[in-house]
Amino acid sequence: MTNPTSPLAIIGLGYVGLPLAVEFGKQRPVIGFDVKPDRIAELCAGRDHTREVSPEELTQARHLEFTDDPARLVEAKIFIVTVPTPIDAHKRPDLTPLIKASETVGRALKRGDIVIYESTVYPGATEEDCVPVLERVSGLNFNEDFFCGYSPERINPGDKEHRLTTIKKVTAGSTPETADVVDALYASIVTAGTHKAESIRVAEAAKVIENTQRDLNIALVNELAKIFNRLEIDTDAVLRAAGTKWNFLPFRPGLVGGHCIGVDPYYLTHKAEAIGYHPEVILAGRRINDGMGAYVAGRLVKAMLKRGIPVAGSRVLVLGLTFKENCPDLRNTKVVDVLRELSDYGVQVDVCDPWVDHEEAVAAYGLHPVKIPKEATYDGIVLAVAHEEFRNMEADGLRRFGRPKSVLFDLKAVFDDELSDLRL
Repeated sequence: MTNPTSPLAIIGLGYVGLPLAVEFGKQRPVIGFDVKPDRIAELCAGRDHTREVSPEELTQARHLEFTDDPARLVEAKIFIVTVPTPIDAHKRPDLTPLIKASETVGRALKRGDIVIYESTVYPGATEEDCVPVLERVSGLNFNEDFFCGYSPERINPGDKEHRLTTIKKVTAGSTPETADVVDALYASIVTAGTHKAESIRVAEAAKVIENTQRDLNIALVNELAKIFNRLEIDTDAVLRAAGTKWNFLPFRPGLVGGHCIGVDPYYLTHKAEAIGYHPEVILAGRRINDGMGAYVAGRLVKAMLKRGIPVAGSRVLVLGLTFKENCPDLRNTKVVDVLRELSDYGVQVDVCDPWVDHEEAVAAYGLHPVKIPKEATYDGIVLAVAHEEFRNMEADGLRRFGRPKSVLFDLKAVFDDELSDLRL
């Protein structure tokens, strides 16, 4: 079907696509394609602003070429699509990037080629939404002239321990022969091994429930945190005590953002509703997690009022904007929910994040992060993201930004309970 040394094309060079292109590029010819000329220029210069791949790793991928020219894709025999699959303002799946990528691949598709999708989708999307686009644009017939595979991404941005090669890879193909080829392809770079699923739909479903399960578990502890707060019980102390049992799952309350956990459940619920089933538990968990930004802001405001701090016109410093610690990824960060809610209370809010690109923050959310906050300026300080820089400052260091009666809200439970004024 394909030669082991035949050129491979990666479509989309973000957090998922670039590490994949680099690993394959150490072994075989790879065309790394992205529609953003700035991204291509950056990578050609040996830089990766996502910090997922080091300059040294880029150098090691000696068979990898970067391009924004779609005409180059015709050289490939295997295409791997790694574009984002977001949701729109109404929490509905937005397949626009996936469809556009399929059109681009379709124009380069030839007989005998394989198209593999890694983007998170609902079960059936590859064969029901993407394949018709490939057929229409290429004029070729699915499973006769070309074939498809699916291998869901499991990249964890900012995680230097669990990397592409050390995370077991689920694979699938549209025919038994294709499944074997796809599995062997990933097995050549993934040292942790592969799991060949029975079908593309099984692999799609497996991916979407991975993060749905995490979302529901976090929703549970978020709801528990709200209950314990009303009972005036320390949630962290409860979790530590419960965690002494061998099978207790160590989930913590907090904001649930990012490109996966806060998004993937909506892909599954969308498909469920399309077939006439209204999912209750999954959507209930989503409602709890989507409401945590308002809950955090409300708790801070209440604490400020108890200290006699007028809320309207007060100043609050939010430390951290990315969706997780030690990572520059701003996608679907729920910190912005806290910022907007505080602004609605009439609070003047500053946000500081050493990991964030200023221009990206402006473009994505209209925010202008401060580089160095002024000391003795703020009535409230929220440690929203536990970047190493903030941890190293310790609680006393963070308090220097506050006025005498200011409230320190340790959202991530970084410091001991007695060192902060609020925790979830």
